[in-house]
Amino acid sequence: MANRTRKRKPLPTIWRCPDDLWERFEIVLDELDPPAATGRKRIDPRKALDGLIFQARTGCQWHAIPRQFGDYRSIHRTMQRWIARGVFELTWSMLIMRCDELGGVDFRWQSVDGAMGKARFGGIKSVETPRIVVKTARSAA
Repeated sequence: MANRTRKRKPLPTIWRCPDDLWERFEIVLDELDPPAATGRKRIDPRKALDGLIFQARTGCQWHAIPRQFGDYRSIHRTMQRWIARGVFELTWSMLIMRCDELGGVDFRWQSVDGAMGKARFGGIKSVETPRIVVKTARSAA
């Protein structure tokens, strides 16, 4: 009997925040990170989010984020502020609730990923180092 497995079309890779996700994210930003009345002007939050997505997808260093997203220091500062104010946690919970409504999250399935590599410089030695000479000096006591 032939094995008939359905081939699913993979989802496209997200490199920028889609409009429907941005609408949800903007609601959270208005609540938890409103614009400050005084001080330095902030960078465009959507560009900052796109820069964070780029950095997370590529794993590049912060200074390698393209200038089209803004200054990498400002993007990093924005991310730190959003983490401190719980923006990502609230957005994540909203998305999980939305996925539950659609029946799209199956928490019975889990995956673990890991990587193994050679220990640098031989790693930690687990054997005791043997004594070479007997202690010859008398104690001062």
